[in-house]
Amino acid sequence: MTAATFLPGLYSGKVALVVGGTSGIGAGIADAFAGLGAVVTVTGATRDECDAARASPRFRCRDAIALDVREDAAVAALVASLPRLDFLVNCAGVIRRGAEHDPAVFAEVIAINLTGTMRCCTMARDKLKSAGGAIVNTASVLSFFGGGLVPGYSASKGGVAQLTKSLAIAYAADGIRVNAIAPGWVATNLTQALQDDPQRSAAILARTPLARWARPEDIAGAAVFLCSPAARFVTGTILPVDGGYMVT
Repeated sequence: MTAATFLPGLYSGKVALVVGGTSGIGAGIADAFAGLGAVVTVTGATRDECDAARASPRFRCRDAIALDVREDAAVAALVASLPRLDFLVNCAGVIRRGAEHDPAVFAEVIAINLTGTMRCCTMARDKLKSAGGAIVNTASVLSFFGGGLVPGYSASKGGVAQLTKSLAIAYAADGIRVNAIAPGWVATNLTQALQDDPQRSAAILARTPLARWARPEDIAGAAVFLCSPAARFVTGTILPVDGGYMVT
């Protein structure tokens, strides 16, 4: 569906890195870029995740590489291995419902979701400058309001929103646009516990005007747009993709 919305071959000759692209929203975004002609590398937290991604009959990316976004050297080495870089999409993230009031767990979530995003942007900046590239970070509807069971996740996503705005200013002179998507409730492994809870799922759907859980491909189109020439004057924006959840 995403590829049918955009000009065929839109990203032919372009190189994209989707961090956290072996599953969920990241996988949907990676597939959309590949479908439009980009050479896409995705990362996962473990080798098993990467092996599973490669084994999928739908896998259209150049490669899947295990990456810990908390490690400077690993992120720098991955970026250095790419021949060029036009698009960086940061989707790596964790959530620890009910455990994030523990400061150690809170810190782990921040380290991956927020500091990991900053690290990837920093390491990719020079190559993106050379290509006149774009960054899309992954915020959340929880960037705008709190989550009692997930203070670390909510804080990290609020931080991603502010980081995006700050880097949009800092990187503008390099010709790099920096934006973020803010997904609502998406049917992925990360939200499986909520999908399986009849009361919680019903409450989410009751507040969502489009009355369904999103699919990863529903989010992908927004990321493709933010990297496209159609968004050439868009930077520093946090784009909700939530089925109307935030307007009710």
